[in-house]
Amino acid sequence: MPRTSPADGIRFAFGTLTALPVRVTRWDREAARGGMQCAPLAGLVVGLCAAGAGGVLTALGAGPLLAATATAATPAALTRGLHLDGLADTADGLGSAKPAEDALRIMKQSDIGPFGVITLLFVLLAQVAVLFQLYERSWTEGALGAVVSATAARLALTLAARAGVPPARPEGLGAAVAGVVPRGRALLVTVLVVCGAAAAGAPLGASGVVRAAVAVVLALGAAEVLLRHCVRRFGGVTGDVFGGLAETAATAALVVLALG
Repeated sequence: MPRTSPADGIRFAFGTLTALPVRVTRWDREAARGGMQCAPLAGLVVGLCAAGAGGVLTALGAGPLLAATATAATPAALTRGLHLDGLADTADGLGSAKPAEDALRIMKQSDIGPFGVITLLFVLLAQVAVLFQLYERSWTEGALGAVVSATAARLALTLAARAGVPPARPEGLGAAVAGVVPRGRALLVTVLVVCGAAAAGAPLGASGVVRAAVAVVLALGAAEVLLRHCVRRFGGVTGDVFGGLAETAATAALVVLALG
């Protein structure tokens, strides 16, 4: 097998975690390892696009609510709603209180059940509400929220793909990326992202530096709680679980930024 290049990992990350027109040239464990390590980079691009959407509307005279709605909608559009769909399916699987095999079958169904609908409703409401609050303060705060939350969301996927986390099924995206990232490499990526978030918060002063860094750390904590619960309930991770982790981390990061 040819040696994996950094470009293979980047293509894997953007091709599987976004709807951007990037062709995945390799679909193997080595490419998946590089791709999941590059997941925060895909999140950074999504976050910048979301901040740009809010910025354009703000410059055109739109109020903070419209800017917040556009900012929340952009990541959904750039992933074709896959992460939101994964969140809904995970909520349905967990909410069913059925054994792992039955819960996994529920998650594979094309429809969305009541648990999924309720979860989507409140998560999206929370994201828009927080972004509205941030944009009311300034466009800079809204943009920081967009970038930090999107990057933290994909960093949560890097950690969920670390060695020792099993797949719940033998097929699918979860099986392709489960356990591919060495723990040391996952920790290194985490440190880099936390430092990058702190630097992004620098325009807001010392409080911005601290809030951005803490937002990433606590977002990862929220995602880790969900990850461990899913591993206990389902026996491992699936593509839907990865989507749920991303939305959980994004929402938690936004809430921390707002409370700060």
